[in-house]
Amino acid sequence: MHSRIQFDPLQIAKQFADFSQRLLQGSEMLRSVKDRDVQIATTPKTEVFRQDKTTLYHYEPMAKRAVAVPVLVVYGLVGRYTMADLQEDRSLIRNLLLQGVDLYAVDWGNPGRGDRWLTIDDYVNGYLNECIEFICRAHGLDSINVLGICEGGVFTLCHAALHPEQVRNLIVTITPVDFHADQAEGRTDHGFINLWTRSLTPEDVDRLIEANGNLPGELMSFVFSTMTPLSSLTKYNLGLLDVVDDEKKLLNFLRMEKWLADRPHHPGEAAKQWLKDLYQQNKLVKNQFELGGRKVELANITMPVLNIYAKEDHIIPPQCSRALAECVGTDDYSEIGLAGGHVGVFVSGKSQGILGKGIVDWLTERP
Repeated sequence: MHSRIQFDPLQIAKQFADFSQRLLQGSEMLRSVKDRDVQIATTPKTEVFRQDKTTLYHYEPMAKRAVAVPVLVVYGLVGRYTMADLQEDRSLIRNLLLQGVDLYAVDWGNPGRGDRWLTIDDYVNGYLNECIEFICRAHGLDSINVLGICEGGVFTLCHAALHPEQVRNLIVTITPVDFHADQAEGRTDHGFINLWTRSLTPEDVDRLIEANGNLPGELMSFVFSTMTPLSSLTKYNLGLLDVVDDEKKLLNFLRMEKWLADRPHHPGEAAKQWLKDLYQQNKLVKNQFELGGRKVELANITMPVLNIYAKEDHIIPPQCSRALAECVGTDDYSEIGLAGGHVGVFVSGKSQGILGKGIVDWLTERP
């Protein structure tokens, strides 16, 4: 005998009325939100150096200095450094400042067709090196602390290997080192960028760059969105419905969308190196990657290294990052594995009390 499902018409009507009220409140709130209400990267800073489109910012102090040597934050070209300062209560940059870190950040600007021929060498031995030398001169130092994020972490690894005398302590976060290590993990939900790039031929990459001049930011946004298709398809209906009547949650949602929409183009020649030399041929971990006529040998990284990775990172699988342990030439190597995904380790509420504190604690032990 089958039991009948009982429906309470009054309860259904009440739920529908509540839902309609939420939609009405949410639509009114959305109409009232202006661009000025959805600001990101609001931590006070001053431009102190500029070369071409690259800008170096120095942040205003927020606490008594606890780390004597300045820290330079280096993001990659695939995204924007503003992810590290998304909002006041979820900002790695603000978190570090409140714990007494003297902080700088480099902004690569908006590369256009005129930047088509810039290479990773130009960014590592050129712009990044100039920023580090500027900070050293400003503070009367021979070396500083460097914190690299994602592709920016690769830039800082390359710089530290080529110019180890300029880096006091090196911190890399969610950074690929062995671009083929995802194959050993055997996870079907991780490493889609690795799979996509390996599915292309070198000629495919050349045609992509020749057709566009650069690697379009819009294309990379599409590629990233296809890695989580269900989330990408539902975030503007089901996801938005969950936050639309809560102003704080709605603004958090819109800040993330603003950052995602602000994806710059990747200079063409640098993109070729990124996709072919690193993702396809895996030259970094093999010590075959060359910049400025010199091989980037990771064993030359002899300063203390802190490697921070995301345990559920589907973009840079953990083993791609953790491979660094077997490559560097220092005995002072540490790791922090954080719960969460590629961006979540920087913007989730859970990681805020762990990431910044872990970095500061590690630095204070290595003055």
